[in-house]
Amino acid sequence: MPFDLGAPARLSTTVTDDDGVPADAGSMALTVMLPDGTSSVFDPVVPVSTGQYKYTYATTQPGRHAVRWVASGINATAYVDVFDVREAIPTWIISLADAKQQLKMPAGTSQDESIRRWIGATTAAVEWFVGPVAERTVTETHTVGRVQALALRKLPALALTSVVPVLDGGPTYDVAALDLDGNDGIVRRKDGGPLYGPLRVTYTAGRRIVAENISAAAELILQHLARTQYGSGRPQLGTGDFDVTEPVPGLGYAIPNRALQLLSPDQLPPGMA
Repeated sequence: MPFDLGAPARLSTTVTDDDGVPADAGSMALTVMLPDGTSSVFDPVVPVSTGQYKYTYATTQPGRHAVRWVASGINATAYVDVFDVREAIPTWIISLADAKQQLKMPAGTSQDESIRRWIGATTAAVEWFVGPVAERTVTETHTVGRVQALALRKLPALALTSVVPVLDGGPTYDVAALDLDGNDGIVRRKDGGPLYGPLRVTYTAGRRIVAENISAAAELILQHLARTQYGSGRPQLGTGDFDVTEPVPGLGYAIPNRALQLLSPDQLPPGMA
């Protein structure tokens, strides 16, 4: 399961002898390789019991981490693994409380981490159709010549942050002198002049108000996806809510028909995702 940024990642490995019985190594070192390419080395790591090595690592960066345990001397061995750390502010479409209510989960936290993963998967599915829901910063490179407008790729777009040249000597545009059509993502100069590229555009995309049809569709999709883990024994809304009769390009049969219908008023134009 992914860890929240700043939460401790509890790492462990077991060393055995030639007969498969837990046994201490001569020495144990742990290396954690961070997403930015740097590494943290912890040497030595002492066993907490015979053959059992554990280390609590305080996470500091979001992204994929690689772990390498290396035992040297007697019972020499090596073990590698990975773990993920979420961004500080996830772009989830619904809350854990709403997800648990939709799944009719009992009180308690034993399934919370699993449900949070399904929320992340549900968010990606919904945004496939309607674009970003939670606000986030987007940076794109647009290779344009002399054009009257450029089209941002993530809709809806809320506000421009900067438009700067990729190459030395290129023009920088004051965002106050640019017009943004947020629904279409079209950026133009207010004076009618052309835009020259290549340009690196940073902007905010998403929705400040999430329409109820989008959040309701997200709850249906989450319930549909979670059935693979929680089964059909838990109370459901009815078979028809979860019918999937046609594959969705890029998503297969992951989206129930009723959710598609709810998302249709906000669906992106063809070619946008």
